[in-house]
Amino acid sequence: MSTKEKYQEDLDVLTEEQKQHEIVLYNDEVNTFDHVINCLIGACDHTEEQAHQCSLIVHYKGKCTVKTGDYDDLEPRCSKLLQAGLSAEIV
Repeated sequence: MSTKEKYQEDLDVLTEEQKQHEIVLYNDEVNTFDHVINCLIGACDHTEEQAHQCSLIVHYKGKCTVKTGDYDDLEPRCSKLLQAGLSAEIV
């Protein structure tokens, strides 16, 4: 087995072990675009442009993944979104 093949095999194993979770934001008929954008900037560390794009995707598609990462990092972020009156969950 070549070094390159062994490295790729090790990389594949590491990738499988690091399960990524996602915060999914859902559309609602209550919150304004500005409120959603401000919440995404504050809770998910989005830039204004990222937050605006996510808010449009949520509006037109019904949902959008707004942040990916480890569960321990996402849980407080999702809680902030929920406390702000947004509909979100970690999957």
